[in-house]
Amino acid sequence: MSRKKVTILDLQRKKNNKQPLTMLTAYDFTGAQLVDNAEIDVILVGDSLGMVVLGYDSTVPVTMAEMLHHCRAVARGTQYAFTVGDMPFLSYQADMAEAVRNAGLLLKEGRMDSVKLEGGREMALTVEAVSRAGIPVMGHIGLTPQSQSKLGGYRVQGKTAVSAHNLVQDALALEAAGCYSIVLEAVPEPVAIVISQKLTIPTFGIGAGAGCDGQVLVYHDLLGLFDRLQPRFVKQYARLGQTALDALVAFREDVINGRFPTVEHTYPMSVEEEAEFRRMIAE
Repeated sequence: MSRKKVTILDLQRKKNNKQPLTMLTAYDFTGAQLVDNAEIDVILVGDSLGMVVLGYDSTVPVTMAEMLHHCRAVARGTQYAFTVGDMPFLSYQADMAEAVRNAGLLLKEGRMDSVKLEGGREMALTVEAVSRAGIPVMGHIGLTPQSQSKLGGYRVQGKTAVSAHNLVQDALALEAAGCYSIVLEAVPEPVAIVISQKLTIPTFGIGAGAGCDGQVLVYHDLLGLFDRLQPRFVKQYARLGQTALDALVAFREDVINGRFPTVEHTYPMSVEEEAEFRRMIAE
């Protein structure tokens, strides 16, 4: 059966049928093509690009212009997956009208299918306003990287009964406000299970255990391309960083030692044309 474009209805149907969902980040055309060809349900253009692509110390410095640039590249490389564009820090927190405009830009100019924003009950009115404008919203609670300074760093959230209960209330508020899905990051598995069972919309876990409706990882983490942060929840399916480094060193060594390029890597010229060329140069 030929593949079709994934929709929100497809994601909801999978949750209802207890079929696991998959989501990965991508930040450029080539990465998006690879993820899409792997038949991943959802591609997230995460503001994690600030760290794994742009070299920032956190996601906070990422701008709307940077997000739009990468979203467009991913959109060009995606044919089937449902796409989500992260709303960067301060693109939605300060003003509700600005939040709607910026969310709209991620769809109109970034060519995304939906947006994602961080925060719980305090973001419910913003989610409602963006959703009312016809823009699908994915929520994100637990460890919210844009607020990691306020949270005391990249720490597990919901470890106490009170904080876990608050996360449940956050999730329910986001669903009521119009979110079609929610990411649960760095949350104890029992808490994620309860949230996933209470919500009618799909949940995607990242460091939240197997009880979520789907799982999400960062592209560079999964492929072993980024080692500045190595969270416990990451499973490296490849170590492409070392493979790439080995290839780059081999290139350098080949050039230094005259092993590259060889005849097979160069474009020939006919004997007659070369002779004529040399005659012309000599005149």
